[in-house]
Amino acid sequence: MSTSDQDQDQRQEQEREQKQEQEQDHDPGGAPGEIPGAAAQERRLTPRQARRLRIVLSSVGMAAMAVVLGLRIASRSSVLVVGVYGLALILCGVVIELSRNGRTRLGSWLLGVGLVAAVGADWLLIP
Repeated sequence: MSTSDQDQDQRQEQEREQKQEQEQDHDPGGAPGEIPGAAAQERRLTPRQARRLRIVLSSVGMAAMAVVLGLRIASRSSVLVVGVYGLALILCGVVIELSRNGRTRLGSWLLGVGLVAAVGADWLLIP
């Protein structure tokens, strides 16, 4: 994707977010003191917040995997240890990139399944 395509995607996303905010501000119906969808809307994250949350979670996961990798290498230096935790670090980086590009659901599933697989592989494969 070229830079101009990315700029165009960002502009379209900003326009959609502004349109959603305008629709929420002008939502007809209900009593004046009562906002029917406010409770549901407060619980949901905006796409931007969801992306930032996934990026933060992936970064924390990456830092945790780096610490565990250092500890495991100190106790047992094995190619298998480096392979399992190295793949987990790469996975966290991929999830960060997916989140930056708007693929937050895919990133969430990949992060969850990948980190469980890394911990499971550590538990099952590494003595």
